[in-house]
Amino acid sequence: MNTADLGLPVDVPSTALFTDQYELTMLQAALRSGTAGRRSVFEAFTRRLPEGRRYGVVAGTGRVLDAVENFRFDAGVLSFLREQRIVDEPTLEWLASYRFTGDIWGYPEGEVYFPGSPILRVEGSFAECVVLETVILSILNHDSAIAAAASRMSSAAGGRGLIEMGARRTHELAAVASARAAYVGGFDSTSDLAAGFRYAIPTVGTSAHAFTLLHDSERDAFQAQVDSLGRGTTLLVDTYDVAEAVRTAVEIAGPELGAVRIDSGDLLLVAHRVRQQLDDLGARDTRIVVTSDLDEYAIASLAAAPVDAYGVGTQLVTGSGHPTCSMVYKIVARAQSSDPQAPLQPVAKKSMGAKSSRGGRKWAARRLDAEGVAEAEVIGVGPVPAELADHQLLVELVKGGTVVAREPLDTARDRHRAARSGLPMSATQLSKGEPVLPTEYV
Repeated sequence: MNTADLGLPVDVPSTALFTDQYELTMLQAALRSGTAGRRSVFEAFTRRLPEGRRYGVVAGTGRVLDAVENFRFDAGVLSFLREQRIVDEPTLEWLASYRFTGDIWGYPEGEVYFPGSPILRVEGSFAECVVLETVILSILNHDSAIAAAASRMSSAAGGRGLIEMGARRTHELAAVASARAAYVGGFDSTSDLAAGFRYAIPTVGTSAHAFTLLHDSERDAFQAQVDSLGRGTTLLVDTYDVAEAVRTAVEIAGPELGAVRIDSGDLLLVAHRVRQQLDDLGARDTRIVVTSDLDEYAIASLAAAPVDAYGVGTQLVTGSGHPTCSMVYKIVARAQSSDPQAPLQPVAKKSMGAKSSRGGRKWAARRLDAEGVAEAEVIGVGPVPAELADHQLLVELVKGGTVVAREPLDTARDRHRAARSGLPMSATQLSKGEPVLPTEYV
């Protein structure tokens, strides 16, 4: 299924108003001054990783491509801008025919990144590039934050199953984007049906405590669920007494019971007791799923527990304490005139503190050591050194306004697994530390 054809899950006329007003006022002024047509290069990057994080994860690239394609100023949007007097009539006329016709290069989705990495490079006229700033940053900042948290949880899980179940803890559209980003970062499934519908992510879910409390007894609830969903279902066993619930569950479903879920208590202790009880009852293949405000640290603390899968909600969809990556979108080069053949001139913001930027249209490559393990993120302007030519990170995403790099979500997920495995072993440590790779500028 080509999920890109399904459209947004709510009726949004376009992505054009997912922007800040100053982008359109800059556009108006540039059109009036005659500089709007100057060829320009913008780059999205972050100056630092969230405190303690050792690598970032690129996520949301596919959504950015959809957003750029859908960035259209239709009649309703133009009417709003006119009524609110956001921009003048010449600007409205220009916006009415807006189509991005430039080029976009970037790190492919699922790749890891570091401070200064040119995660996305957007090239075209100043006018057509500047208006994309907010929608690009809102997607990359959110999705990459969730994917980074998911990646850390995936490492901590050590190959055990991971279920994304945070839809009730965030905005309804953010929930869909979060499930997508979590899947890129290593999660296996989601409870959110909109995410399953839009992105073909496997969905799971059985019952909550409300279902047990609805019935006259826990036995009645378990019987009803097994009768409806089969013996392979997952029964929630911590509504009343866990030991009694496990006994009842196996009596009803037999040793073919698919799984039990534990959602409260001392998960380490309870999981051991439940595993022993299940084995004693002959349900040796029945799996144990744990939930209850888990994060990467809680998951790691359960490494010695007989747990088969983790369900994660709040901490995942909020980036486990870091809900944004603090990416910025800066112009790094522009032509000296509106002549299409005019050479590009590097430009950069100079400011006190840590908010300066580096000028120039950049390339990026990852240098490997003799063992094939990454040892540095190398960023430069101009010719790429021969020894790094085969290790460049940016790929072409949009050419002449046409998307050229759509791919299945599983491809991004596999790419992340490979990229993470190519980092030094310390990358997956949960203790706070500096970026696992230094950024070198040449």
